[in-house]
Amino acid sequence: MILQKRMSGALDGEFVVFLIGMRVNRWWKPWRWLRVLLAMPRMLIELGRNPELGLLGAEQWFGRTTIMVQYWRSQEALLAYAR
Repeated sequence: MILQKRMSGALDGEFVVFLIGMRVNRWWKPWRWLRVLLAMPRMLIELGRNPELGLLGAEQWFGRTTIMVQYWRSQEALLAYAR
């Protein structure tokens, strides 16, 4: 179902918007970019199974430049997961 209206949310306290992405310049060299591309779904599955890690949600766009916008509970949660 598609909602044809603008929506917003409210969240008490802080949150972090994190942009992560990659650009593929040489499609014919998958050994250079495929490992990075395949790592993202595994990370999202782990974060989805463990909401206490702090990921609130994510949106992704695919193309030559692939980008994901992630929403985190706090900077500390993002940095703790990155470590």
